Amino acid sequence: MEKKLIHKLYFKTTELPVSWNDLAVNNLFLSKEYLEVLEISAPSNMSCFYIGLFENEKLVGIALSQFLDLNKLESFGERDKCVKTFVRNLIFRNFCSHVLLLGNNMLSGQNAYQFSEQIDSAKGIEVLYQAIDEIKKILKQKGLSVHLTTLKDFEEKEQLHFSAPQFQSFYRFTTQPNMVFCSCDHWHTFDDYIASLSKKYRDQYKRCRKKAAGIHKQKMDLKDIIASEETIYDLYHHVAQNAPFNTFFLAKNHFRVMKEKLKDNFLFYGYFENGQLIGFNTLIKNGTQMDTYFLGYDEKIQREKMLYLNMLYDMIAYSINKGFKEIIFARTALEIKSSVGAKPEEMFGFMQHSNVLINKKMEQLFCYLEPKTDWQERNPFK
Repeated sequence: MEKKLIHKLYFKTTELPVSWNDLAVNNLFLSKEYLEVLEISAPSNMSCFYIGLFENEKLVGIALSQFLDLNKLESFGERDKCVKTFVRNLIFRNFCSHVLLLGNNMLSGQNAYQFSEQIDSAKGIEVLYQAIDEIKKILKQKGLSVHLTTLKDFEEKEQLHFSAPQFQSFYRFTTQPNMVFCSCDHWHTFDDYIASLSKKYRDQYKRCRKKAAGIHKQKMDLKDIIASEETIYDLYHHVAQNAPFNTFFLAKNHFRVMKEKLKDNFLFYGYFENGQLIGFNTLIKNGTQMDTYFLGYDEKIQREKMLYLNMLYDMIAYSINKGFKEIIFARTALEIKSSVGAKPEEMFGFMQHSNVLINKKMEQLFCYLEPKTDWQERNPFK
């Protein structure tokens, strides 16, 4: 008898099958615990849908879909004020304000789905397309029409899974690369990493550390995070608001909920000057991989103390000393991340507009939706 692959939608994490985490074992960002974080403290303009794939009643695939209502945002970020930014914001407000994603808009990398080895990936993605179609119908019943359907972020080899006819009208796009730091086998400590840097970048490291004199770094537990929640959010929001483009802002309780649900897999480090919290960064343990998460800082102190670069070195130090093989530095600040050894990995996505005429012009419109970033890759090693 032919095995039939079907999908089932879930709207609450309490509805998820008991075997859900068996498939999320290699990706914490699809685990029930992380999805509970989204359920409790997702951005106010985001709704989440959880998709299970079944073969003869056995769970063989899991996926995450998110709906974004960009009309609920006060701004897309206030750093860049130019004609191109104005046009981009106009396009989003009027033609692309309702976005349905297969994947996680808050992260870089393939965090959209996980299949068991017994099913064909291309077939699994075809069934996910059916699930996306069902979500659109549910949203339409609520008076919400999806303007833009986006599938993200995939490596080049994964594009082959999207060859079915229903994906032919999707525009294939590339965004800013995902910056990935790979630890060398002969680096057993952070000192080994420093020794491998060329003189120019060892000098950069020394200068950076010297600038941060007087700043105290502290690992913060749940109690500390709750006590400093207002300051933490202000520091995060300052950075987010000054980003070139944002499609969401975190909820104020997000970091507390992350710590409550992910426990020791979520690390929160505060940076203090004269007893005052002036910055923070967060890390997530994801198997042998360390994912950098959100951060925040006082911009004036950041410039004076080279705080962001110090944070990058601290993330590398922790990860090497604890034996992690990769650090996912994600997008943005590409050049400074490459100056500490991160390499760009090209990511691909697929996009379709509900308006046929607009969809035919997606290639021309995309340069406004995702402005090109000019940067120079660095090689800090000998």
